[in-house]
Amino acid sequence: MAKNTYETLCILDSNHYARDPGGVSKQIEDLITEAGGKVEVNRLWMEQKLAYPIDGHQKGTYWLTYFEMEGSEVPKLDRAFHLCEPVLRQMTLKLDPRLVEPILANARGASPVASKDAEAEAASDSSDSDSDDDSDS
Repeated sequence: MAKNTYETLCILDSNHYARDPGGVSKQIEDLITEAGGKVEVNRLWMEQKLAYPIDGHQKGTYWLTYFEMEGSEVPKLDRAFHLCEPVLRQMTLKLDPRLVEPILANARGASPVASKDAEAEAASDSSDSDSDDDSDS
């Protein structure tokens, strides 16, 4: 069976994450690895007040993870997330294969679209500075 790429968004207990950010990150990565997955990107997304309390928590830390895994192993991973203490809620989605590379590049902070825009802007800035030099003479 072919491996698919998935995105999981976890809402973590902010207090637990504040006490041990590295441990929580490793715990999520280990859950995926133990279920037979390979983590591509594992990072903090944001921390904010929750729309409604979850298990008495008013604030949550949002953690975003992209990984490859056999589709048949996803239910096993969902069960592991439900048993993981710092995870308040989680959602796992299968990514469209056509979008995997751009999404992973963006998650890593190296968006191909952003780099093309930066190159175009740099080219227009250099042509503007050349025309400014000519007008001063």
